[in-house]
Amino acid sequence: MSAQVIDGKAVAAEVTARVKQRVEALKSKGVTVGLAVILAGEDPASQVYVRNKIKKCAELGIESRRIDLPADVTMETMLETIDALNNDPAIHGILVQFPPPKQLDQEKIIDAISPEKDVDCFCDRNVGRILEGRIDGFLPCTPAGVMELLKAAGIDPAGKHAVVVGRSNIVGKPLAALLMQKNKGANATVTVVHSGTPDLARFTRDADILIAAIGKPCFITGDMIKPGAAVIDVGINRIATPDGKGKLAGDVDFESAVEVAGAITPVPGGVGPMTIAMLMDNAVRAAEKAAADA
Repeated sequence: MSAQVIDGKAVAAEVTARVKQRVEALKSKGVTVGLAVILAGEDPASQVYVRNKIKKCAELGIESRRIDLPADVTMETMLETIDALNNDPAIHGILVQFPPPKQLDQEKIIDAISPEKDVDCFCDRNVGRILEGRIDGFLPCTPAGVMELLKAAGIDPAGKHAVVVGRSNIVGKPLAALLMQKNKGANATVTVVHSGTPDLARFTRDADILIAAIGKPCFITGDMIKPGAAVIDVGINRIATPDGKGKLAGDVDFESAVEVAGAITPVPGGVGPMTIAMLMDNAVRAAEKAAADA
């Protein structure tokens, strides 16, 4: 048995094509979508992530504003920067590339961003709306991307046992909330397991849908997967190779998992492209709401 490989690049392209149509519809009404990206410091990985987001904005006709702050930026300056963007009508979405330098308080940064411009969907109000079943606003980018991948692959979570491996605020918790919604495309029975779960494999082997988001390379192996299950790999880790160049690997051991699963996402090329696609979707959603409220 060899699993269906879910092509995240192709699904992301479909999402961004729809987003571009909405960007053009807004432009016909005199509205240009504006997204501000704040980067503090010169972390190489963060630099790459920011460049990719700016590039995608350009492709879709979204006006991006990159704000680079020094690695020793103070909390006061960061908050002043965010406040100025909160009050700038040309900016519809704000994101701060995480992790920030150690002297900055990540929670205070999240709290400072206006909920109407919180396109990462990190603030307590936007996350709370999801827990209440109100999913008509922003959705967390990676979890929303996972839901889109399931939909595109024809995998309906309704009535299925979904096991989420990982309990982060960015992926695990909000993804569990989305999967359990009493809505079309959700309605799963959800179990969340994590580093403190005894005999974790007992749960993963019972999953019809298994989402790995624990941050450990190749942690989920083929013998931990129910035959025919859908496996979504959120992890992205750089591991050493004999040639010294290193390579990217997910939280799932792809080679053993692909022989057991019914469907699986690769790394790279699975969930990764979806995260940026859903960020763009949120930015346009923010501009649409601002235009409707004007």
